[in-house]
Amino acid sequence: MPFAPIAPIRSIADIRRLEETPLAEAVTVRSTYEIFAESARAFEDKIALTFLRTGDPHDAPIRWSYCRLFEDITRTANLLHALGVGPGDAVAALLPGCLEYHLVLWGGEAAGIVQPLNPLLSLDKLTELLRAADAKILIAYGAEEDAGYWSKAMALRDAVNGLKVLRVAPHDEAVPPHHGGDGDFQALLEGQPADRLVSGRQIAPDDIAAYFHTGGTTGAPKLAMHSHANQVFTAWASVQLMGLTPQDVSINGYPLFHVAGVLPGALTALSAGVETIIPTTALFRSQQVRANYWRLVEKYRSTSLSAVPTVLAALANVPVGDADIASIRYCRTGAAILPPELAERFETLYGLHVHEALGMTEMAGISSIRPPGVHAPAGCVGFPIPYARTRIVALDADGGPSDRDLSPGRHGMILFKAPNVFPGFLDPEATKKAFTADGWLATGDVGWMDDEGRLNLTGRSKDLIIRSGHNIDPKVIEDALGSHPAVQLCAAVGAPDAYAGELPVAFAVLMPGVEVTQEELLDWTSTRVDEPPARPKSVSIIPTMPMTNVGKIFKPELRRMAVENIVRDMLAEAGVKGAAVEVILSANGKLSAAVALPAGVNAEMKDAVAARLEPLPVPVDIAQQA
Repeated sequence: MPFAPIAPIRSIADIRRLEETPLAEAVTVRSTYEIFAESARAFEDKIALTFLRTGDPHDAPIRWSYCRLFEDITRTANLLHALGVGPGDAVAALLPGCLEYHLVLWGGEAAGIVQPLNPLLSLDKLTELLRAADAKILIAYGAEEDAGYWSKAMALRDAVNGLKVLRVAPHDEAVPPHHGGDGDFQALLEGQPADRLVSGRQIAPDDIAAYFHTGGTTGAPKLAMHSHANQVFTAWASVQLMGLTPQDVSINGYPLFHVAGVLPGALTALSAGVETIIPTTALFRSQQVRANYWRLVEKYRSTSLSAVPTVLAALANVPVGDADIASIRYCRTGAAILPPELAERFETLYGLHVHEALGMTEMAGISSIRPPGVHAPAGCVGFPIPYARTRIVALDADGGPSDRDLSPGRHGMILFKAPNVFPGFLDPEATKKAFTADGWLATGDVGWMDDEGRLNLTGRSKDLIIRSGHNIDPKVIEDALGSHPAVQLCAAVGAPDAYAGELPVAFAVLMPGVEVTQEELLDWTSTRVDEPPARPKSVSIIPTMPMTNVGKIFKPELRRMAVENIVRDMLAEAGVKGAAVEVILSANGKLSAAVALPAGVNAEMKDAVAARLEPLPVPVDIAQQA
């Protein structure tokens, strides 16, 4: 049967009651393909996927039933089998938000191993990923849109020996152009059987289902392997904690190359009979979708709102007007820590309490969830999923996990063992670094358990910059900036941002006697960083680099300097001159700022400055000079 919530989850005791049933009895599904087979049998003509052609609520959507979806997943698996794809072969996807993405994902897993690709990566990075996976087939979107899908696909076909490229026609295409690929995906599906897997494959739970690239996508490619059992368990556990039923409707605006959109988003919903709405090919990047979001909620009676904090911040600027959004029963976010002021704003504006979740690629997308009805401060990511074992351990001298467990309330690195912990990366050396010596997954997240058994996040143990859920390796920026002949020493950190969480900024010490402008360094660096989100917003030239006693760059001081720069820039934008700014770095690493405005600043200007600085995720005290 499809997955269904056994009982509402409101406490850790409810989780423990679920665990009283042995895992083998609780989750009997063996593969993602079996999930879709069960959903088709149970829900038949019920709508599974609704694709919005535009963000206009008045436009007619394209809708697929659960039966149609399963039949076309089967056809896709059979097409790939006919093209020589076996259980150990990779099928890559370079697609925007579209109905066909679901055929490639789940049909790819039924035939072989699916490899979703981030279309914003450079050609060199995409080539490296395809070669690492030894991909046989690339299924790509047959239009350019904002990511140059088809141009990249053709370049990849030339760069990767033996790669075949199938073209997915846009939904509004009238006449297919001569495209130079190896076939038209939709046309090739038409002749394939829809009632069985021609291969006769019996998919085992331990079979590898997918390769997701991780490591921030800005560092060296690391391909994380997911088994079918990993992904099936994520869907089951997410249904339990989120309480999903066939009466639910979800707008899934997460990109489907990202684990959040694929597993706790799409697979979870489709395993429980939920109608999933795809808000145009651009998803939440569509300005029209964001502008009409509350109208779309009203039209489709969406019961949940799930988005990264930056999208929530954008939606917080969209008036509800007279739209009826009472259908929303659950608002959830993840991928980055939720700024408290954004959580408060959402509750004030819309009466929606934002629930947080923790997920990572190495745990097939989900580690803990704050269920509906469980209200907590921002930073609380809820209960660890059922059958998971969780430890909070002290950090060692290098910022890694020690073997010393910490009691509730104390902050340390979060470790997991769970049914959805991945088997590892394709690179064995990367796998070794992901686990402790005794087999616990080292998340790199720092957090603590409260007295109610809920997990709370405080940050990262390393220096990753987290921008809107994108993990950015500062070394990528540092390598690019450090390659400039005028740079002697440099470092990159995350500067606090009201809506992105963090933005990358860099600092540089120049070679003696050399002159170069900050603008030249910024341009140099930006052209050498592949992924746009990782390109620094600024490069500051400083006389000396702050160091620790053992000669390491002291990045907390750079973050303090970054906050000072931000506050000064915001004051300048507000037209305030002569203000005194002091940013303080406390012993526990917390930052706070104090601004003393000139005596001549009137009350109206002071209020305007306060309003401008208030969204910063750093407390700012504003006073006036005597």
